[in-house]
Amino acid sequence: MTRQRLLEAAVACLAESGWAGSTVSVVAERAGVSRGAAQHHFPTREDLFTAAVEYVAEQRSTALRELPAQDRASVVAALVDLYTGPLFRAALHLWVAASNEPQLGSRVTELEARVGRETHRIAVQLLGADESRPGVRETIQGLLDMARGLGLANLLTDDGVRRERVVAQWTALVEGALR
Repeated sequence: MTRQRLLEAAVACLAESGWAGSTVSVVAERAGVSRGAAQHHFPTREDLFTAAVEYVAEQRSTALRELPAQDRASVVAALVDLYTGPLFRAALHLWVAASNEPQLGSRVTELEARVGRETHRIAVQLLGADESRPGVRETIQGLLDMARGLGLANLLTDDGVRRERVVAQWTALVEGALR
């Protein structure tokens, strides 16, 4: 239970305060545990934050896998939602920190590759896509890249109106590519 509270507090801190404002002490306080308890579970700051992003990414993957059979428009919208919430904001702060901190860089690169592969695999499954057909793999990857871009645009302003139009267009593109 303590570990879960720490992981959830770490993601919230990272999403709200970024890497510079997210320390083990701040996370421990937010989780309602001592710094010593936090360090018992996560010896380093890097351990804590990479585990936190991985924890929430796994939760999101599980939620995606458990989605009932839906139309493709709903699947596209659910995939875009992955990149417009607090998990993406937290992951983005971690990516930026990793680009400047070598001890974090290799861990985050490996984590992002694993999460990216899993998200792609789930998207293929949910969309009922046949990646043996020319262009289908690239269409799915383009969808995920587009969703990430919409998530970036959403960081500074609420981009909901434009996002709805873009998602509708991408849904049409995905439908056409998967026929």
